Amino acid sequence: MRITRHIALGLSAAALALTIGGATAQEKLRIGTEGAYPPFNNLTASGELEGFDIDIARALCEEMGAECEFVTQDWDGIIPALQAGKFDAIIASMSITPERDEQVDFTKPYYTNSLVFVAPKEAEFDPSNVEGKAVGVQSGTIAAEFVEENYPNAELRAYPSQIEAWADLSNGRVEAVLADFGVQYEWVNSEDGSCCEFKGETVSSDDVIGIAVREGETELVERFNAAIDAIRKNGTYAEINEKYFPFDIYGE
Repeated sequence: MRITRHIALGLSAAALALTIGGATAQEKLRIGTEGAYPPFNNLTASGELEGFDIDIARALCEEMGAECEFVTQDWDGIIPALQAGKFDAIIASMSITPERDEQVDFTKPYYTNSLVFVAPKEAEFDPSNVEGKAVGVQSGTIAAEFVEENYPNAELRAYPSQIEAWADLSNGRVEAVLADFGVQYEWVNSEDGSCCEFKGETVSSDDVIGIAVREGETELVERFNAAIDAIRKNGTYAEINEKYFPFDIYGE
């Protein structure tokens, strides 16, 4: 009987430990991001991730009661990496497009975007006439698609990252760069981009940015959507927005 009692006590203690462990364990969400798209997601000199996307991801994870674990991935391979299970969601300023929607499931938008050209201040670059002009874009983006579809007579030069496109603009290897307004705004207001300015009006303004998850993961989409609504309502989103932009990036 004594042995039986000791066994029972041991089993009870083990069950209690498992219960406590289960109650305190925090869900971990692996978030894929590029880390080369300031001010949305960028690696600092010390290798730390920072930016609007990163702060939004952390706020959403906190709202969902989860811990964010970030995984950096080159842009061209970010959807295949999600599909392969390298991470659970992409929070990397990804435009919601019909083509991508066939490969992943998207949340509701967490901000809106437009496309705009930047070029050297002294350049007489006209977005309405880019025939024969060398235009830099980041490959695999809606900016690249837009140039291909709307400026067939331009000399399209695609780069693995946005930073590389700007570098060639600064060095005179391209005459203009087309990209998202938010990243262009950050760059032209930085020391590196002080050579350049916006040229013309926005050329496209119907772009919306969402979080991508693997197809069929509707529960995770719903949780992200609820968290987006919550941080919009409680003021967290506005605080993050104000940290990076003097205008409302969310849109309607």
